Amino acid sequence: MAEERLTDDLLKQLLAADRPEDYLDHERLVSQELTDYLEQLRAAQGMSKADVIRESELNSTFVYDMFQGKSKPGRDNAIKLAFGLRCSLKQTQRLLRLSGMAELWPKKRRDAIIIWCIEQGKGLATCDDELWRLGEKTLVDAELAL
Repeated sequence: MAEERLTDDLLKQLLAADRPEDYLDHERLVSQELTDYLEQLRAAQGMSKADVIRESELNSTFVYDMFQGKSKPGRDNAIKLAFGLRCSLKQTQRLLRLSGMAELWPKKRRDAIIIWCIEQGKGLATCDDELWRLGEKTLVDAELAL
């Protein structure tokens, strides 16, 4: 995946511009859709959709619908999808933004645990173990997993 310019850098250039057009005429802006981003992540990992379904522990119909743009995930499902796609923290945050969900926030206990797991390269099951061990709500519903 091509490296994108940092949002902070772009914001500085926009704020330094005398007119909005000065910025808009020189920067290539992108409006990325969730479906495009999911496909980009899947391809970059060399994964099939079946791999993503298996690793995210999400319903197969729901995953296919997300890839086709028929549905958007809630926050926990977006996080599970990020684990299924083996996303980095930066990729997870973007997936959450494109899903219309709040990014992971290190000031929230549960989010901090999830961030730590992502940064450590842990999988969904290990993350759920950490959440459970530390008294937080797991990502995979325990009743559905039985």
